Amino acid sequence: MPTPSLPPLAVRRLTLRDLTACADLSEDRGWPREEHKWGLLLTAGKGYGIDDPDGGLVSACVVTEYGPQHHPALAAIGMVLVAERHARRGIGRHLMRHIVSAMGTTPLTLHATANGRPLYEELGFKATGRAEMVRGHFMPRGPEPEVVTRAATAEDLPSILRLDEEVFGADRTPVITRLPAFADRLHVAEEDGRLIGYAAAWPNMETHVVGPLIARDTETAKALIASLAAHTDRPLRTDIDVRHEELLAWVKERGLASVAFNTVMTYGILELPGDWTRRFAPLTVAAG
Repeated sequence: MPTPSLPPLAVRRLTLRDLTACADLSEDRGWPREEHKWGLLLTAGKGYGIDDPDGGLVSACVVTEYGPQHHPALAAIGMVLVAERHARRGIGRHLMRHIVSAMGTTPLTLHATANGRPLYEELGFKATGRAEMVRGHFMPRGPEPEVVTRAATAEDLPSILRLDEEVFGADRTPVITRLPAFADRLHVAEEDGRLIGYAAAWPNMETHVVGPLIARDTETAKALIASLAAHTDRPLRTDIDVRHEELLAWVKERGLASVAFNTVMTYGILELPGDWTRRFAPLTVAAG
């Protein structure tokens, strides 16, 4: 069936009512349906899509803004999808140009696959880093780091928010405050009663995704992963900044294997804000 010409393909805001259509679009492209993740992104972020005249969505993506509500410090673009039957017709480019224009002067970031990277480079995004996706059943091996970890409580949330903003470089309150309901486990690491890291494990199809993973150092990151792994029988999956070579080697020794690499890209800034040395893994590559 011929693809409609571009002018009628109006970009509109998506809502939770579009959740099934977004999941259908994921499935159409061979991705997992990921309805749980779509639900978070469509509530904490802003969904954009193009309707298919024959039903469903031609294309979709999500933008998650961080910082002041009316003047975001950073926005992450994710879940950029075009239905297979409409692929290679310029629709993804059309949607991305709309997003870049709509965001004005707000700095942008995204995680690009090898297939998507040429389009983003054409639009002016620059590669600034890489993340390695690892997946597998975590198998404890040898002595684990001697860092105190425990399940987070409601009283920990203000400290988690302060630490997250300090490390991420922008306020992520709308996303982080949803973690207790979104994740199956939310753990913190402490030293002398002070929060030095936190991490969540949230369900995604048959896996538990570890993210965000914020930690003072590599030993703290290891302790948080081990504590989360102890509470699930599912495979773990996470996306670790490749600069954290020691952590990547450690998780691979414990059963996780490399699955894929994504390129971290930015638009309007030379590099991401915050402290990368304490930012080990994102909540999801779709949200930066």
